Amino acid sequence: MAGHSKYKNIMYRKGAQDKKRSTMFSKLSREITVAAKMGLPDPEMNARLRSAILAAKAQSMPKDNIQRSIDKASGSDVENYEEIRYEGFGPAGVALIVEALTDNRNRTATNVRTIFSKNGGNLGAGGSVSHGFERLGLIEYGAGAGDADTVFEAAIEAGAEDVESDDGGHQIWTALDQLHEVQKALEPLLGEAEGAKLAWKPSTSIEVRGDDAANLIKLIDSLDDDDDVQTVWGNYDVPDEELARL
Repeated sequence: MAGHSKYKNIMYRKGAQDKKRSTMFSKLSREITVAAKMGLPDPEMNARLRSAILAAKAQSMPKDNIQRSIDKASGSDVENYEEIRYEGFGPAGVALIVEALTDNRNRTATNVRTIFSKNGGNLGAGGSVSHGFERLGLIEYGAGAGDADTVFEAAIEAGAEDVESDDGGHQIWTALDQLHEVQKALEPLLGEAEGAKLAWKPSTSIEVRGDDAANLIKLIDSLDDDDDVQTVWGNYDVPDEELARL
């Protein structure tokens, strides 16, 4: 699930590919199960589970699938997943942060390293790129939530730090420890969000075009296709006309 492009144009591009849906459902299901296992199985009492369910609903995951994923957390045969973060560089020097949930650290590390090397990138050491990002909360609303001014005023009133709006929707940024408080405060004003999660926001972005853009998208697609990779964040900005050409 791609993260920041200028931020989301690649994510929308990938979201249109129905063939990705089963892989996406698998990742969403894994996140729901892990969240439910780490806390209470009640989303009202478990902020991470609440966010995972929101993300699943935004991708039209059936309610029965969501409930099965929650119930799986209390089973005796549930896998023990470990959260791992990888950092590296893609074409044009783009910085990438890869978040994974895995039951086999060696397998995932090998796969991620191979994907980077085969697609014009290289995997770095921990901390090699994250210093160029800020760890924040991110709440996402579709364009139907309101115009930019309406959403901005609601977000600031709810305690958000920043808002980015475009034709595709609104991204509301919060302090790390204020994500779920702001999310709840926004619901009476804007309705239920499409997503709410911890995110990596780059301090600067790199515009990527031509062959570098094509290779970068191939790298991100390959990472997204790996079963263990949950999210890919980056400081890339691929202009819409480049995406249309690819």
